[in-house]
Amino acid sequence: MSLGLGDALTVLGLVLVIEGLVLAVAPEGAKRAWALLMARPPGLLRGIGLGVMAAGVLLVWFVRG
Repeated sequence: MSLGLGDALTVLGLVLVIEGLVLAVAPEGAKRAWALLMARPPGLLRGIGLGVMAAGVLLVWFVRG
């Protein structure tokens, strides 16, 4: 099963919906979370980013087979 442009755009759309929902429902919480992230060292943020990416790849792999 191959992923097409439609699948990629669907995923991007869902990411935008979730990001927009967070900002619309809890803007102050989002600002606090962003401030906490900005106070962390770059190496930690890089590690968190890589971990989140790996979790996303695994989730897609399990769901899409």
